[in-house]
Amino acid sequence: VQLVESGGGLVQPGGSLTLSCAASGFTFTNYRMSWYRRAPGKERELVATISSDGGNTDYANSVKGRFTISRDNAKNAVYLQMNSLKPEDTAVYFCHARWTWHNYWGQGTQVTVSS
Repeated sequence: VQLVESGGGLVQPGGSLTLSCAASGFTFTNYRMSWYRRAPGKERELVATISSDGGNTDYANSVKGRFTISRDNAKNAVYLQMNSLKPEDTAVYFCHARWTWHNYWGQGTQVTVSS
């Protein structure tokens, strides 16, 4: 099983980034996919989640209206489009897959929002 995130980097406040997560080694279409983040000195928090068929999404209040989660089941991939980025969005972002008791984590990708 692998979840490989990409797309992180340094961006100025107000900028945009799109994170990608490539999944392999499991039946992707069964799994709810989510993005979490861990900021320095803070607990890990759920940022966004999407159902296995892509029909339902939910977001942390802090990112609603700015971030969009999506998935491509044909490509075994999940994405996080991040707009209007703020310094407080600086964190390591993790891809997560969950189905019943099965759950997997990616290694994380750093997002830094700074001028």
